Amino acid sequence: MLQWEKLGKLFDPREHKNHPWMREFAQSPSVLIFDEVIRVYFCSRPAPDESGQYKSYIAFIDLDRRTPTRVVRICDQPVMGLGGCGTFDEFGTNPVSVIRDENRIRAYYAGWTRCESVPFNAAIGVAISNNNGESFERIGEGPVLSYTPDEPFLLGSPRIRRFNDKWCLWYVAGKRWLKTSSRPEPVYKIRMATSSDGLIWRKAGVDLIEDKLGEDECQAGADVIERAGRFHMFYSYRRSQNYKGKEGGYRIGYAVSDDLVNWKRNDELAGMEVSAEGWDSEMVNYGHVFSLDGETYMIYQGNEMGRAGIGLARLQNSPDWFKP
Repeated sequence: MLQWEKLGKLFDPREHKNHPWMREFAQSPSVLIFDEVIRVYFCSRPAPDESGQYKSYIAFIDLDRRTPTRVVRICDQPVMGLGGCGTFDEFGTNPVSVIRDENRIRAYYAGWTRCESVPFNAAIGVAISNNNGESFERIGEGPVLSYTPDEPFLLGSPRIRRFNDKWCLWYVAGKRWLKTSSRPEPVYKIRMATSSDGLIWRKAGVDLIEDKLGEDECQAGADVIERAGRFHMFYSYRRSQNYKGKEGGYRIGYAVSDDLVNWKRNDELAGMEVSAEGWDSEMVNYGHVFSLDGETYMIYQGNEMGRAGIGLARLQNSPDWFKP
């Protein structure tokens, strides 16, 4: 089993009052390493409107590379505005995953649109930064990955990686909507697509992770790294109802694969559990694993699906099956 040392909460927008568009939530952290700083992109929200509806924007903080728990900068404005009237990302850009592409940076993100019979729908878009990640521009007004006859409901939660010059995108595909006493709730599973250019995608067309909590289990945030000649996935899973507290809330799972398509689930090896108290005592979720100066870290979101902020953990052991 992996063993993680939790280094504490890094950032909570509720503690910074001068960014009204970043009032609460720090969701889906994604990291880029620079010479002096670690840039953490995440998604945040202003206060809900009069009808209780949220919007979501992409933001970033910079951490001191020598002291990764120290925030040295908070961005002054969203790195990208919302889409125009009627577009797929008119009401939100969340979650987000970033990656370098030669001298540019790409952001893969889910765009929200509001619906009448269900609360929202989502598809996946791409934006490009030519100024070292300070701001991003969409490649177009539409998504690069959207619902199709075989994936008819929402697509979201993108996580992008490149292996052997192949672009790999893990995402969630909605299976169905459940009618509950309060509002419809989606059931979604982790899937993947591959591409030679990161824009035109070929879907694998299968759910990658077997269910543990029954067929209505929700799975998301699949972050994949390569270690010891194998692929290792850290993902989040929860129940589809009563999931906003500790009992049914998100946990971090683990799976391993030799070919990126066939995965063996073994959540007990993940080693990342909720704390006894505090900001991550009900949920740990949307972990992003990265290497820095000989160490392995996981940055993740906490209670209430990131309303309580994001924190950092450092790997304490390296079993043979996980050595770099």
